[in-house]
Parts: sequence; structure tokens; C-alpha cells
Amino acid sequence: MNNRVLLGFAAVDITPSYNVQTVGFGRQDNLSRGVLHRLSAQVTIWHSGKEVCCLAAIDHIGFMCEDANILRDRIANRLNVTREKVMLCFSHTHSAPNISLEQEYFQFLCEQVLSAVNEAEKTLAPVKAAWGVTEADIGINRRNAAGVLDRRINILKIADADTGHLRLLILRLTAHGNVLREDNYMISSDFVGVTRKLLEERYGCGVMITQGASGNVKPKFEGSVEALDKMASAIMEAVTPCAHKLQPDEIRKLTMFSQSEPFYADVPTPERAEAISAEAMELHCIDGTQWLEEVARLHGENIMRQSAEMELQYFILNNGCLCGVPSEIMCELAVDAARTCHNELVCFGGYTNGCNGYLPSAGEYDRGGYEVLHSYLIYYIYYGRVMPLNRDTADKLVKLVTERLKAAD
Repeated sequence: MNNRVLLGFAAVDITPSYNVQTVGFGRQDNLSRGVLHRLSAQVTIWHSGKEVCCLAAIDHIGFMCEDANILRDRIANRLNVTREKVMLCFSHTHSAPNISLEQEYFQFLCEQVLSAVNEAEKTLAPVKAAWGVTEADIGINRRNAAGVLDRRINILKIADADTGHLRLLILRLTAHGNVLREDNYMISSDFVGVTRKLLEERYGCGVMITQGASGNVKPKFEGSVEALDKMASAIMEAVTPCAHKLQPDEIRKLTMFSQSEPFYADVPTPERAEAISAEAMELHCIDGTQWLEEVARLHGENIMRQSAEMELQYFILNNGCLCGVPSEIMCELAVDAARTCHNELVCFGGYTNGCNGYLPSAGEYDRGGYEVLHSYLIYYIYYGRVMPLNRDTADKLVKLVTERLKAAD
């Protein structure tokens, strides 16, 4: 390619200018009371021969797929490409607006992101790049303190092809975006935004951060503004020596594509549903009355299985890959994908083009609990199904990722 891969980058502010209904905590009152940290969206546009694609990072818990596809289609139309050439990565902050209730804000966000696409195109210039990987202790397996963790921080360092001037850092890391807890009513980008600002000041360039498989990974530090700073400092300390050693070089391969596969969730029997509801009330004070009514309705209509079309999207640059699905996948999936591909630069993550429920590994499916079962009593109205995808889904996803990446070599 002779270093003729072009990159354009722009960032825009997507902070609401008024108090909004937020999403991320099961509270009676979710109205925001001001802004603690401003929200941002970063957009990259890539050109390489006939390949044109967009990778964007957005400070939000994660849209429903239908809403994400509205924005993807608008970006795709602007760039004259198909939807699969647009990847949205959500930070999963729990302190952002609820776009299902705040349609005016959603339209504002879309317009801001489209303006970033326009600005990014104006900055297109040849670049070179290098991947690196380091580790940091920024997460805790919240379902099993001695369980699996994905400690990797993957770094994509991008520089101007002619001058060598640093243009952009893209990080992929794994920790839930809820350092700030239920007592926070302020809009915030959580630790992702604080980290981004710290790195931007350190390196004098744009910074994008994408989430890994953090469905069962809580932040190591939580509950305060000081905890945000501790998370950011830990990430900075891990990234700095690794990023310093990276020497961007020619980009030999660049592509973005997706595949969609159907997956299924079995509707529980009435007896099993009653047991799940009773357990959710006992452990989490979750009222499953409406969920039970929905389960009864499905049985009344003889619906024993619900389906979901799952999109897996891939952004491949040289020997590294950002890939993801619109779910809160658990860290075991990311670890398994990298291991089976024999490549630590295979970055399988969630919150990609949406967020439609937790997706556990087979072992975690068997353990049940809040992420696997009880959360669906609250969020089934958004996810379109009353249960998580079936036990074998995680293994099938890892197999699909492995096979598709091998085919792409």
C-alpha cells in the first residue's frame, strides 16, 4: 500500500444541555442533576484503495440495535458505503442519557456524530500504525473473585506517514463503566472519559477507548471521583511504557466487515419462571410480575423459543482486530477468542453497535444470578426476549470469530 492508508479523525461534544432521564441504574428517579464530566464521540474515517470505513467511539451505555443502526445508516449514507462499514463502540458509561426516553437528545447526538464525520474527512492524511499489548489490574470478576479476567490493554498507535507525528491512540480495555454508582445523578463519561483526557494531555493527540468483554468485570476502584482518577492513573501507568516502544510502520491490511447469525433463547416453563422470579425478589428485590405475565403470554401463544439475529463486526488492521457484538459479553469469551486464534491482538468485545443484554459463557450460564437471569426481569422489554441466549451461544460465537479471522488471513 506504500503507506497510502488515509486516516481522518474528529471528536465532538455530545453532552446534553438540559437535565435528562439517564440509564444505567435501577432507580425510581433517573433525572440528571447537572454535568460532572462532558460526554464525547470520536470518529475515525479510513480510506485504503476501495476500502472506506468508519470506526466510532461513543460515551453511552449502549443503544438498542435499532437505534444504533439508524445512526450507522446515516453515517453510511454520508460516506456512500454499506452499514457493515460503520462500527459503533460504546463506552458503557452508566451515567448517560436514556435515548429511548430522550428522543430530542438522540437526534442531537446523531447530528453531532455526523458533523464529526464531516470534520474527520477534512483531516484525511496518510498514516502508519503499530499494535501493542500490555496489562493492567483495573477490573475484578464480579461473579467470581478468583475467576477469569482479561487484563489486556490493546494499543493501536497511529502516526502521520510523512512526519511521524503522533495522530491517534486507540485503546481497548476491559472494565465496566460504572465507577460512579447509584448515588451519582450527574452526567459523566465515567473512567473512560477521565482516562481519555489524561492520555490526550500526555500525548497531545486524539484518544479513542473501546470496551472489551466486561459483562462480568467491575472496575477495581469504584464509588467516588477519586476512584475515577485511580482507574485513569492505573491505565496511564500501563500504557505509557508500551506505547513509547511502539514504532508505527506501513499498514499492509485494512478491512471492515460483518456477519450475522441467528441465535436462540428458550422460554422457561411456568414453574421455572416462578422460581426465577422468586429468587430475583429474594436476592435483588426485583419485582418479576410483568415478566411473568410476558412468559405466560408467550406460552399462551405457544412460543417456546425466541430468536435474535446477532451481528459480529470486525475491524482488521495488519495483525490486529477489533471485533464485537451488541451484547454484554463476559470476559471468558474474549480470552477464549484470543487463545484459539493464538493472537493477543484479537480484541473481542461487547457494546458494539448496540447492547441487547448479557451474554454469559457456558459456565456462567449454569451459575445463573443477576447477569444471566434476574436482569431480564427488568430489561426484557428492551431486549425482545425473556431469557439470555442459550447456553451454547458463547462457544458458538468464539468459534465463529476464530473461523472468520482464519479465513480473512
